[in-house]
Amino acid sequence: MLKKSSVRSKYRPEFPGDFNFDYKDPVTLFRFIMEGGKIIPSRISKLSMNQQKKVASAVKKARSLALLPIGSEAYDKFDKPEPVSPKPFEI
Repeated sequence: MLKKSSVRSKYRPEFPGDFNFDYKDPVTLFRFIMEGGKIIPSRISKLSMNQQKKVASAVKKARSLALLPIGSEAYDKFDKPEPVSPKPFEI
């Protein structure tokens, strides 16, 4: 019987190395932004250097398109983005 390792992994298992962070998905990107509006550093977010660069560029694109708030003042008035279903509406 193999023993389960008690050492935690260095990286997050829910985001594999080839995961594409999309700027059009503000719900996922909102997880990587602090309350003050800053992007969470990789030592806290547990992302690799390459993934952290992709997250940072996706967050910056989303901010420029007003999908995510810019700065700490916006966090008082800006609600969390609602998860939108990828399935189209049916009548």
